[in-house]
Amino acid sequence: MAAPMQRSMLKLLRSTSTGLKRSFCVSNRVTASSFSVPSKNYSTEPHYSKYGGRTTVTALTGDGVGPELLSYVQEVFRNAGVPVDFEELEINGSTTDENTLRSALLSVQRNGIALKGNIESKFDEPGFRSMNVELRTKLELFASVVWCKSIPGVYTRHKGLDIIMIRENTEGEYSNLEYEIVPGCIENLKIITEAKSTKIAKYAFEFAKTHGRKKVTAIHKANIMKLGDGLFLDSCRKVASEYPDIAFNDMIVDNASMQMVSKPHQFDVLVMPNLYGNILSNITAGLVGGSGVVSGMNIGDDYAVFEMGTRSSGRSLKGKNIANPTGMLLASCDMLDYIGYNSHAGLIRDSVMKVMSEDKVQTPDLGGQATTLEVVQAIIEDIKPKTSSWKQ
Repeated sequence: MAAPMQRSMLKLLRSTSTGLKRSFCVSNRVTASSFSVPSKNYSTEPHYSKYGGRTTVTALTGDGVGPELLSYVQEVFRNAGVPVDFEELEINGSTTDENTLRSALLSVQRNGIALKGNIESKFDEPGFRSMNVELRTKLELFASVVWCKSIPGVYTRHKGLDIIMIRENTEGEYSNLEYEIVPGCIENLKIITEAKSTKIAKYAFEFAKTHGRKKVTAIHKANIMKLGDGLFLDSCRKVASEYPDIAFNDMIVDNASMQMVSKPHQFDVLVMPNLYGNILSNITAGLVGGSGVVSGMNIGDDYAVFEMGTRSSGRSLKGKNIANPTGMLLASCDMLDYIGYNSHAGLIRDSVMKVMSEDKVQTPDLGGQATTLEVVQAIIEDIKPKTSSWKQ
């Protein structure tokens, strides 16, 4: 968005705020409208940067509508009294130098957590490194989680969907190992390891167990890639034997794609290698309303990065004030849940879902006529009565 236009929008949003103190008096609850992942259970205090009782989060701007959506998240946080400060770094498809990447990595490593806009990857430049992949691999964010759930008030072909997509995030076809053997002949190496396949399978089953899910489905192409995908499938089967209370099956990726659009209710939790997970997560997101309404998490042992569930930057929507802010706002709620601010997450999430589902203030991608700013203003207005006990 052009800087003057964005500043005017933020000024208008701030004029609706009451300048309330950053205290919080709403009950700690997650309602039935919750579409997020509950906070992680830690045996010890997790590593997050806290100063004066506030948590510092890295904000990675990304391309397209990423910067403007992150600015709206910050405005909603301010009105909801969220004790979070953002350390913002400009990183996008044009800032691919080593220093920018190093600064982003150091910031996430220092703060422990980040909220991120999607960074475009240029496919017409052979030497171009995807900053998204670099961040995931160097921070060892081994698990991508995209929770696709039908939203009341959003028209879709299939109703009542509730599917969790868990994707291995650091190897497979995204290993960046390809070269030209001779002119006109490219070799691309797909790396599958037993260690990482077992790790993502255990994560999927533990996730299913924690959230009361009944079935895990492993997606593969072991009928053709018998060694690589065969190893992934075998690792999943071994892990499945340790969880007798959770049903397990497997499905070939091409069949799974067809089944997802024709009979999606059969799926509960899916665990997948990298590329298959990317494709099926986008398909499933489309079934529940598209890229504008789905959030995503990238989880590692030490760090976590939250973003929209699909990897679209929304370049064509930049500066038009029509991008759907829901996915980024829900990603920010997932982040708040993850670091333990459940009450703040519940407050914002409830307002987001009410505005979209009950008040039907929706952007054009959902068939509505509201602008991005109008959606955000409606969310802030819905937050105000819930914080009436605050004082000037």
